[in-house]
Amino acid sequence: MQLWLRAHLAGSAGSTRRPPERREIRQRSPRIRGFFFCDGGDAGRQKNGPRAHFLFVLRGRGENVLRDALTALLQPVVAGLGYELWELEYSPGRGNALLRVYIDTTAHEGITVEDCERVSRAISDVLDEADPIPGNYTLEVSSPGIERPLRTARHFAPYPGEKVFVEMVHPIDERRRFNGRLVSAGDDTIEVEVDGRMHRLPIAGIRKAHLAPDV
Repeated sequence: MQLWLRAHLAGSAGSTRRPPERREIRQRSPRIRGFFFCDGGDAGRQKNGPRAHFLFVLRGRGENVLRDALTALLQPVVAGLGYELWELEYSPGRGNALLRVYIDTTAHEGITVEDCERVSRAISDVLDEADPIPGNYTLEVSSPGIERPLRTARHFAPYPGEKVFVEMVHPIDERRRFNGRLVSAGDDTIEVEVDGRMHRLPIAGIRKAHLAPDV
């Protein structure tokens, strides 16, 4: 396992207007173990190691299923260290898959490189043991940064009045991308004002979103 730290400024080079986004990145080559394949139908079993682990061949809603499974696995570990698991993202790829974990303090007081390193080492041990992701991948532990990712009602709730970027899976009001002010955030929908027009967007239909402050 190769380990290095990277802290970078989320704005342009030499900018002093954005706080640095802290990251720790680990290249991971998980041990070869047994797997149990499940494709929604009859399950086949292949044992090639001393222990059997679960590998789901995911289709359709698979991205959400894997994210939920990883969240359930890692959230108690992060919370036990005194941090909040804000969000995680998994991007599959041949030889260059990426698991990115965003952490924060409960008071949103900012994250340091040392915080990222501490969490990275802890969740690395859990991932080694559970082995939920097949093949090689990069683990990246990061602060949310100034363009904080938003996905759930909990994410949007603190930020009415802030500027956001939202991209929908399907068009709403004949458009998929909304760059404007977050007016309100409920359990199921958010309202975003773009050029004086209000748009009500279902949270379940959001493909990606983040804060988009003027800097």
